Order: sequence, then C-alpha cells, then structure tokens
Amino acid sequence: MDRAAAEDWIRAHVEPVGAIETAHERPWATVLRVPLADGVAWFKACGPVQAFEPRLSAQLFVRWPDRVAEVLGHDEERAWLLLADAGTPMQTFGNPPEVWLVALPPYAELQRGEAPHMHDHLAHSVPDLRVARLPAGYEDLLQHDLPLERDEIHRLREFAPRFAELCDELAAHDTPETVQHDDLHHANVYEQGDRRRVLDWGDASISHPFFSLVETFRFLEEINKLPPADPWFARLRDAYLEPWGRGLTPAFELAIRVGAFAHAMAWARQRDHLPEEERPDFDRWFPLVLRRAVAHTDERSPGL
Repeated sequence: MDRAAAEDWIRAHVEPVGAIETAHERPWATVLRVPLADGVAWFKACGPVQAFEPRLSAQLFVRWPDRVAEVLGHDEERAWLLLADAGTPMQTFGNPPEVWLVALPPYAELQRGEAPHMHDHLAHSVPDLRVARLPAGYEDLLQHDLPLERDEIHRLREFAPRFAELCDELAAHDTPETVQHDDLHHANVYEQGDRRRVLDWGDASISHPFFSLVETFRFLEEINKLPPADPWFARLRDAYLEPWGRGLTPAFELAIRVGAFAHAMAWARQRDHLPEEERPDFDRWFPLVLRRAVAHTDERSPGL
C-alpha cells in the first residue's frame, strides 16, 4: 500500500484531527485508525484475496444502512474502504447468546434481500461457493497439503462421494443462494444504540445462506463452552430461520454439516494467497477448522 496516497485519499473524504495510525496489519489487509472531531473512522486496504470487500460493503450499505457499517468512501480498483465507527464490538461483552437472538433475524433479512443481487456480486469477484460447485471444491481441497494426520485425510478422501450426495440433498431444498458472511462471530457484530451491525465482509462468499451459522456456533462452543446439545443452539436456529419461513429445520441441519466443509474450502483459499512465511501461523488455526469438517464425515455426528 502507498501510505502517502492512502492518507491523501482519506483526507479527501474526512478531516482527521490527529495522526492517522496503523491499527493492525495482516497479510490480507491493513487497517488504519483515523481520528475525527466527532469520533473515529477506519480505513482498510484489502489484499488481493479480499479485494472484493470494498465494493461489496458499499453495495450492502446502500441497501442495508442500518445493518452494516456506514461506508464513507471506497475505491474498487485499489481495494480501499473507509468506514464510520460502528460502535462497540460484541466481544466486549463476551459472547452472550441473547445478543445473537437480536442480531440474527436482521442478518437473515439482509441475506434474503441480497439474493436477487447474487450474480452482480459474483461478477465483481465475490468468491463463488454455491452448492453445485462444492463437490469440485472438495476435490480441490484434497489436493492441498492439509495440516492433518494421515488417517484424517483418509477419512476426507473416503467421504468425497457422500459429500456430493449431501450437496445434492441440500440443493433439493431450493433455498436461494446469496451473500453469506462466513466469519459471523462476536468480533464482527457491533452494537450502536439499538442497532446491531455486521462488519468485516472480507471472508464473504456467494453460497448457501445457512452456512453463516457454522462459525457463529463454533464460537459459542469454544468461547461460551456450550455443549452441542445446549438448547441455545435450537433457539438461535429458530430465530435465524424465522425470516426464511417454516419447515426449514432439516435444511438447516444439513447446511450446517455441508457448511463445515465449505468453510474449510474458504480457509484453504485464504491460505493459498499467503506468503510462505505466513503459513505456519495460519496453520495454528486451520487444523481446528479442518477437524470440525472431519467430524462431520461421521454419519452419527450430531446436528442440533
């Protein structure tokens, strides 16, 4: 990133009242904190793997200004994004399931509303993880040097035909595919007054909408230590599904299973874009995602 050019661009959109500072720098994005007279703004320079994010964020803000961060400016060509402050991240309060009861229905409404724009998002490089493409994505995943034990990789290989069947079963439910965040956890939902805003769309894809809760549920298990059979999961499932209509519990349970593999594919895509020296740190967490997928090769694996 050309820091001087970025700061000139920022100043063309807002008036900083102090030094613009680096908030964090990652292989996939650099974030700058911009102090303003009435608060703060955030600049994000996206790497190639997330270059679609500025335009996607801007499009979502046009249609859903009460559910995503306010976009103060974006540059699609340079993959730059300037956001107004969105309030307090949910992780400040822990990860209370009660907040998800409030946050999930509006998110589902956003997804439903974005379904007609699916092809436009795809045309602007939002990753394509539609269900019909997942069996091929699964085969591609198996070609990677996965940080797993040999028996775990064997389980994945043996499961490939069954995975294709599960994708066909899921597609038969005919749920419209749309944008799905794929990183929907307590660090990416912000509270501002009575609003809950979803931020950080850099991991998003066009896929089955219900896949979004794979990550939400993983964090509830790992952060809140909720066991898989905890009643909260059914409550949150039902709250999320309410805007979609009735009778969708079987489709949701199947989507959570298939979505664990789609999530692993998305992680593999991120890993492919990393410099070699960054991969060991990434691989501290990648096996956790992969092993959740491996667990779903067991036909006895619990749904909800």
